[in-house]
Amino acid sequence: MIPRYSRPAMASIWEAQNRFHIWLEIETLAAEAMASLGTIPPEAAAAIRERGNFDPARIEEIEQEVKHDVIAFLTSVTEHVGEEARFLHQGMTSSDVLDTGFGIQLMQAADLLLQGIDKVMEALRRRALEYKYVPTIGRSHGIHAEPTTFGLKLAGHYAAFARARTRLLAARAEVAVCAISGPVGTFASVDPRVEAHVASALGLAVEPVSTQVIPRDRHALYFAVLGVVAGSLENLATEVRHLQRSEVREAEEYFSPGQKGSSSMPHKRNPVLSENLTGLARIVRAAVNPAMENITLWHERDISHSSVERVFGPDATIALDFALDRAAGLIADMVIYPDAMQKNLDLYGGLVYSQRVLLALTQAGMSREDAYRAVQRNAMKVWDDPAAVEGEPAFLRHLKADPAIATLLNPYALAELFDPAWYMRHVDLVFDRVFVGVEHDKDARLSSAC
Repeated sequence: MIPRYSRPAMASIWEAQNRFHIWLEIETLAAEAMASLGTIPPEAAAAIRERGNFDPARIEEIEQEVKHDVIAFLTSVTEHVGEEARFLHQGMTSSDVLDTGFGIQLMQAADLLLQGIDKVMEALRRRALEYKYVPTIGRSHGIHAEPTTFGLKLAGHYAAFARARTRLLAARAEVAVCAISGPVGTFASVDPRVEAHVASALGLAVEPVSTQVIPRDRHALYFAVLGVVAGSLENLATEVRHLQRSEVREAEEYFSPGQKGSSSMPHKRNPVLSENLTGLARIVRAAVNPAMENITLWHERDISHSSVERVFGPDATIALDFALDRAAGLIADMVIYPDAMQKNLDLYGGLVYSQRVLLALTQAGMSREDAYRAVQRNAMKVWDDPAAVEGEPAFLRHLKADPAIATLLNPYALAELFDPAWYMRHVDLVFDRVFVGVEHDKDARLSSAC
């Protein structure tokens, strides 16, 4: 991944230094287990632990000749350990080191991604509580539907990331496995107790049947979960992009002093962060299909998966790590415009209350079919002329003038149906479902969010 979208902690997981450090620890633990079983001399294991080291530049130099990264690594370690290194890698095969090491890198990456999800959730929680009761228009197909609250919008995204967190924890456990089973996974040349020791020391489970490689369905699930997390990020980013459109402008990204939005149009304030999140989500999701295709390998093992993972493993995790951090900042600093929300809510003369009128007419004795026709014929008039007259919404005015409706609902009863507070009656219920432990006192919640 290019430096522009890389954060140091995640990028370091995929650097050669960390990868070789993990490999050395796997080899050292395996040697210590073998020594305890009498397979190799104890002094050999002690020498590997004490003098074991490597030089990334030297490994690269050796690999240019031998064309094998694990052999190049072992040769470099041997140069540091000395004669006792002949007992290094006893009975093991390259995949024992590669696959166990890759799993550890994915665990390390998952730990950082979980921190990123937590930051996004906290930003969403705080802003959702802040705007819990602020009315806004809900849209379906991009068209005004019924009133909701901006807090409920954000609560929905919070719930998505709560699910993402649960899935990522499961995915982390899925790849947290160790395989030290030798060629084709039979343990013919390495005692299963070596695998058990390495797994226990590294906090891993043992792969029941490794066939020399850890099955790639585990990794496919991991990257599929990353793809879903990226999808939730893009869903959030898309909402911000729509809300920032000039003709909507209910919310927008923070525009910092000195920031410029366009090289040609000085007035522009563009949703560049959320657009960036949309693009990064595509990078992460691009790893899902190759990860699925890696499940299919020839017989007990081939390396068709290897080159693919070396690319999408770092790219997907680094991109998602960056995107989560950017999303948390975007939500934390987002500028909200409640007045614009109210203006848009009132934009079409009260049409958003049509279902309430429909239900009131059915409750008053009109058939649903007749009620739908009566409400619709008055609603259609408002699309062409939504302007209020003397403060009265256009839709309410037309409804009052309709004889079929007026015989069942008087003007006062109709006016009561145009109350946005009706749609907030169960906000507390939804918030209590989403945010465990939220108090019922509105003022207390708002104070804690500030």
